Amino acid sequence: MFYDFTEMQRHIIDLCREIAKEKILPARAELDEKEEFPWEIIKVLADAGLFGIYIPEQYGGLGGGNLDNCLAVEELSKVCIGVSVSFAASGLGCYPILLFGNEKQKNTYLPQIASGKRLAAFGITESAAGSDAGAIRTTARRDGDSYILNGTKQWITNGGEAEIYSIIAKTDKEKGSRGASAFIVEKGTPGFEFGKKEKKLGIRASATRELVFDECRIPKENILAKEGMGFIVAMKTFDQTRTGIAAQAVGLAQGALNEAITYARERKTFGKPIISHQAVQHMLADMATQIEASRALTYAAARYADTGAKDIAKYASMAKLLSSDVCMRVTTDVVQIFGGYGYMRDYPVEKMMRDAKILQIYEGTNQIQRNVIGQFLIKEGAAGKIE
Repeated sequence: MFYDFTEMQRHIIDLCREIAKEKILPARAELDEKEEFPWEIIKVLADAGLFGIYIPEQYGGLGGGNLDNCLAVEELSKVCIGVSVSFAASGLGCYPILLFGNEKQKNTYLPQIASGKRLAAFGITESAAGSDAGAIRTTARRDGDSYILNGTKQWITNGGEAEIYSIIAKTDKEKGSRGASAFIVEKGTPGFEFGKKEKKLGIRASATRELVFDECRIPKENILAKEGMGFIVAMKTFDQTRTGIAAQAVGLAQGALNEAITYARERKTFGKPIISHQAVQHMLADMATQIEASRALTYAAARYADTGAKDIAKYASMAKLLSSDVCMRVTTDVVQIFGGYGYMRDYPVEKMMRDAKILQIYEGTNQIQRNVIGQFLIKEGAAGKIE
């Protein structure tokens, strides 16, 4: 369209589109039905070098940025976000190391993640600490040259499948969010086990599990940044990855719209294709307009994130908020266009509607995004920076 992409970005789009069409599309219904983690597709993405898009070349990556990653996520999401979130969640687990790791940590873990040989995951959510991230109860106490972790994380994407985990735990329970710290924990560490695999409404190909820490001892060198920095690590990570959620939403909404257009050209009522009916045309027009607006904001937020600006949280939240709300609306309307057929599993749009809901919830509910945006507006107003 009118977006100015680099040669590398156009290559990423074409490559991901090809993989989505040839590998994901034939498998998505079965993966959803069986709730099966898409390891074969993950290996294809790894062989294509896509896990290293945003990782610097010195650590085995492609040296791209936030926008490059969003373009990949968008293309994969047009076909199945159950697969795309399994891909994207490795980035969520990687960013704490990328942003706050020391050189030894980066040299140890980033090449493994970039190659796709080892997936990453991020653990902050608990049963009593979702939107209220400062309420986490998992603890990490210092014991000589080690930290000992105790607690349970809930609803962790890639849980059990990933081998490298970025975990937020309390090192000082008296300090609230300022008492949280971030750690790298590897799968197989004694005292680190996995709980039940959740059965979900949507994104069923994705693995969502509990992480259980019972006197789990890790080297003190596994701390990211320093004690008390855990909440900052988490928030700075979300600033980078919420654009990826927006990209999932844009991709899924576009994929659903594509299905609707194809169906509306083929389905006939009253002797003519339903796309000839003005009511259907208006629905499609509204969807296309809302998706394009979401895409433009997502790309703008991702480009802004790549500048290293300090206020990217505002725009990342805006992109996530708008795109996921649009995606939920679009997928619901697409099912409406399909009518009774849209409610049946013979067509992919019922899955798309089920998948869409999580986008308004994970990585901060859309109510939390409004809080973030609102706080920025308050600060900007007080500082006289309203433009």
